[in-house]
Amino acid sequence: MPKKTIQRILPDHQKIKQNKTLSLFGDLLHDANLWHLNRRSARGAFAVGLFWAFIPVPFQMVLSAACAIPMRVNLPLSVALVWITNPLTMAPIFYINYLVGYKILGQSKQNFEFQASWQWFIDSLSSIGPAFIVGSIVCASIASAIGYFGIDHLWRYSVRKAWQNRHK
Repeated sequence: MPKKTIQRILPDHQKIKQNKTLSLFGDLLHDANLWHLNRRSARGAFAVGLFWAFIPVPFQMVLSAACAIPMRVNLPLSVALVWITNPLTMAPIFYINYLVGYKILGQSKQNFEFQASWQWFIDSLSSIGPAFIVGSIVCASIASAIGYFGIDHLWRYSVRKAWQNRHK
């Protein structure tokens, strides 16, 4: 079930190979293991994609692809999972990252009002930056581990159910 569902959702690998941003990887994109979908490649792709989804940097898709290629995990899946942080989900996810970071660092909670400007970002690095960065790394690692073990468990469960249904 997970394999069929994931394959239905994933974009065509030819379209991804033609993406101008990913063209910087050149011939590395021709490795068949990057496009094959099995339990190993799916769980690794979930780990890579979810990690980069929680890290607040530009070009998350490129960074996800840059990790997926040497790890030889499913490239389309790892790139697609980065889209969890989109304009609708980015603010709540990054706020939770900040809350986790300030709890870990034991800092007092800073009141701030978000502004979509570069100047606000630079000014707030000194006040909320450390908590935000630590929280992002912790949340990214936790999401990555949950994705890795969660998809592995779901995949095994699906295969076990399929075997049981065949024997009936």
